[in-house]
Amino acid sequence: MSVSAISPLVIKVGGALLDSQQHLTKLFAVIAQVQQSRPVLLVHGGGSLVEQWLTALNLPSSKIDGLRVTPREQIPFVVGALAGAANKQLVAQAKINQINAVGLSLADGDIAISQALAAKFGCVGASQGGSGELLKLLITQHYVPIISSIGCDEQGQLLNVNADQAAVAVAQSIGAELLLLSDVPGVLDAKRELIPALNAENIQQLIAQNVILDGMAVKVNAALATANLIGKPVIIAGWKSPEKLAELSQVEAVGTTIYPQTSI
Repeated sequence: MSVSAISPLVIKVGGALLDSQQHLTKLFAVIAQVQQSRPVLLVHGGGSLVEQWLTALNLPSSKIDGLRVTPREQIPFVVGALAGAANKQLVAQAKINQINAVGLSLADGDIAISQALAAKFGCVGASQGGSGELLKLLITQHYVPIISSIGCDEQGQLLNVNADQAAVAVAQSIGAELLLLSDVPGVLDAKRELIPALNAENIQQLIAQNVILDGMAVKVNAALATANLIGKPVIIAGWKSPEKLAELSQVEAVGTTIYPQTSI
């Protein structure tokens, strides 16, 4: 099975990619190619940049359950790093590659519905798909939306949202497929060869056999849960070889495709 060439494609990138100009340049060259056959949207985090800013400001940094604690007094700096510096760095890179990009956050046009998590996390939120009208308007006109993982609740409080979850919310809002870029090429088998596709049964077997371990097990289970949530495949692929992503424009499989249970 392969990814549809008709549905929009949401690509999620993390902060590590922002630190590599070489790979960033290659990725946007591929996005320009893929955009010729299907709409593309980019969702990003920027944890490393946030960490740099907090360190420079001599502010504490901590995480609970993998989520960055964001005290109310720190949210202006987190918003500045993610919706400001990181977002505009990506918009600028798009311009270099002659891509007409628009920098946004989850709050713009009610792209996502966000609400705060438990008080212990501070200004950290969870998001789900909201209105897709703005994004549909932009991609119809061949813009590439570049969306930071900053949300806003109904009371106007800005929230720091996990970038993976932000990408899921964006994919939900327009019925798109999702590509999670990581520092690995995909899920590997016992011989360290790429597994092109997985479903729930395969995943359970490979975890039981200790083929999929530790962090990859967490990532694969998260991808499966996401695929079931949005009702479309989720792809895990590596940003270190972005030229392989060009195969998406030829409707070829790339990385590891995690299929929802409804398609099994």
